[in-house]
Amino acid sequence: MEDDSKPEQSFWTHLPDVCLRHVFHWLDDRDRSQAALVCKKWNWAMYSGSLWRKRTITFYGRPSRAHILELESALWHTKKFSKYLRHLEIKLLNPYNTAITENFQGTIRDLLSHLGNSHLVSLRIEHLQLNRLIWKNAVRAQFINNLATFLKRTGKQLDYLNLKGARVALAEGCKLLNSLSCLTSKNFISKLNIEDFFSVQFAAYSSTLFHQTMSKFHSVVNLTFNYSCISDELLDILREHSPHSLCTLNIKCHIHDPHEQVVCGTSWTNLVKRAPKLNVNFFFERLMKHNDLARILLAEIPVRSISLRSCYSSDPEWIMRPTLTSLLPAYWHVLQELTLELNNDHELLDDELLQLILACKRLLFLKVWAFLSVTFMERLLQNRAERKCILTTIKVRIYTTRQETSEDDQLLHGIYKKFKYLIDSELHYFVTTYPMV
Repeated sequence: MEDDSKPEQSFWTHLPDVCLRHVFHWLDDRDRSQAALVCKKWNWAMYSGSLWRKRTITFYGRPSRAHILELESALWHTKKFSKYLRHLEIKLLNPYNTAITENFQGTIRDLLSHLGNSHLVSLRIEHLQLNRLIWKNAVRAQFINNLATFLKRTGKQLDYLNLKGARVALAEGCKLLNSLSCLTSKNFISKLNIEDFFSVQFAAYSSTLFHQTMSKFHSVVNLTFNYSCISDELLDILREHSPHSLCTLNIKCHIHDPHEQVVCGTSWTNLVKRAPKLNVNFFFERLMKHNDLARILLAEIPVRSISLRSCYSSDPEWIMRPTLTSLLPAYWHVLQELTLELNNDHELLDDELLQLILACKRLLFLKVWAFLSVTFMERLLQNRAERKCILTTIKVRIYTTRQETSEDDQLLHGIYKKFKYLIDSELHYFVTTYPMV
């Protein structure tokens, strides 16, 4: 006769702690809190530090009740488990009036005061757009003061700071960056993103205050910023203070950013000599004229990646042929990624683009949105099959002026079938047609 006096235990009771924490990792705050009420073991799992090291807090411009509850829960749990927090991201989505920014500023002030003793190593607050009218002067000033005070306290352990899209004035921006080195004369943060950090059309490259601020950064590994910050002085600062650590410069060049400054090729050469691990990634937006690009893309720069995006704009003065034939080939020995998004309806570039790809011996990634003939894909894949290039990723959107694309689609399908084995075994491959009418 079976003894059923002892209740049957669930297999969850014997689940190893590491597995239980992994399950909790996928739960949101509300479900974690409810699960913690099940038993002592589950409650203990709730307080595992690994669950609270990363946190994203989102403020919505037009919040629903669900969004409000989500925000309140995120703030409460962040404060409660602040001693475990290592990576914090704060998002402000689509604020549309001053009341929202005032509430955001007050909430962030309270949050940062609770995180004063945390061991944060990365902080990400993107797209604040502090130059917009929805930020009253007093509210903006108070927010910057609160953030600067927090950065002073966390500057010693902070390794990554992302203030992309802050759009601050020079004095405000340098105040925030200087706060990282307030407790010492140097700052050892390794990754810094200040893309679109300063107000639009501000020429940081000519600012002595900006140069003084950047000279306090030592051992930078990864720096993301606008070309409007580049100067001989800045390159000399990086060469002097971060020569052995510097690995990556991500440089955005927008048509509305100042880009008329002259930077000497010798400044790049001297930097590369001291920082041999350096790779430079360029992102151009609507800056397509060859003369402008030639002033920026000097042969001495170790360019790993180039992205040229016209953003669907069409300008007869944007002639891409000389850029493809005489400018980009200078990087044949270093270029690994190439992105071209061109509205080149007045200029067929099949031959020039193919020759560039074959010339770049280290090119692995290709993304092209442009007016091309379908046969370009067959020629490219044939060269890849013959090992004349080493591409591993091919993403192509073929623009066409015809509304009906079925004929081109059939040709592309035939090309895919012809090279199916190569595509399926060796490539990340996506090609489609796209009517531009």
